[in-house]
Amino acid sequence: MSREKLRRAALPPVQENIDKLEKAINEGNFYGAQQMYKSISARYVSAERYSEALDLLESGSCLQLKHGQVTCGAELAVLFVDTLVKGKIPYNEDILDRVRKIYEVFPKVPLPSNMSDDEDVREFTEALGAAKTRLEGCSSFLRAAIKWSAEFGASRNGDPQLHAMLAEYIYSESTELVGFENMAKVSYHFVRGNNPKKFASTLVNFMSKCYPDEDDIAIARAVLMYLSMGNLRDANCLMNELKRQVESQELDFPESDLVQFITFLLLTLERDALPLFNMLRVNYKSSIDREPAFNELLDEIAEKFYGVQRRNPLQGMFGDLFKMM
Repeated sequence: MSREKLRRAALPPVQENIDKLEKAINEGNFYGAQQMYKSISARYVSAERYSEALDLLESGSCLQLKHGQVTCGAELAVLFVDTLVKGKIPYNEDILDRVRKIYEVFPKVPLPSNMSDDEDVREFTEALGAAKTRLEGCSSFLRAAIKWSAEFGASRNGDPQLHAMLAEYIYSESTELVGFENMAKVSYHFVRGNNPKKFASTLVNFMSKCYPDEDDIAIARAVLMYLSMGNLRDANCLMNELKRQVESQELDFPESDLVQFITFLLLTLERDALPLFNMLRVNYKSSIDREPAFNELLDEIAEKFYGVQRRNPLQGMFGDLFKMM
């Protein structure tokens, strides 16, 4: 028997290890079990028994997460995706369901509010640290899964459902603290997802918590991100759903010049009207300039909808430098 066959034969059926390590977890030996999950799964991978390695890592990540061991569970979840890559496992609905199963076990814990004394502040600080740990762990797992899905059979940007999961988790774990940076990350993944109605609900919730001059920028960013990907349908769906939800909740919809620009832009992109598109950019320049990224997004939109060549990246300051040289 060859050395490779001997190595394969030396490993027991994976269910034996799953049962043994589940017992260790239930007895509270989280660290010891973690080391065993990592070493045993590595042996299965080395023997090219990828299916069994995946079974072990899925079981371990879910068990650790259910017991509140977020760092351990996230580490095993990332190893699950690493094994998909090493085994060159193609993207399919079955694997996607397994990724979703792990994702759904990641804890979602609201941050405490109504701080009135030092004890409350201490509790909030601890809760904030725990939320960051959860967010970093889940984000690492889902980002790896998105990359795997893009490489092994999903769309170029990765599976839309995975993007939606990541957007929802980022927002859920920082609801009370979502600022511009986090909301930009949320938007980035929602526009690569497949649920503009859920995105609208998230934006409405954000609008109820943000500063008065941030709500229209959040709306504009979301619409422009959709449009920069050539997705006029979901951009319109988002705006319609936003207005519907705001009205149903008896809230005020922003009525700034920036929102007016977005409204006119959506109408303009329905037809071949590049001169009108350019006129809108000129007339609403001061509103567009409130967010530095908007002009770049509009350049991408012009390229997607009207075939306008984007500005040469060597132009401007660096282009001038090269000319001088």
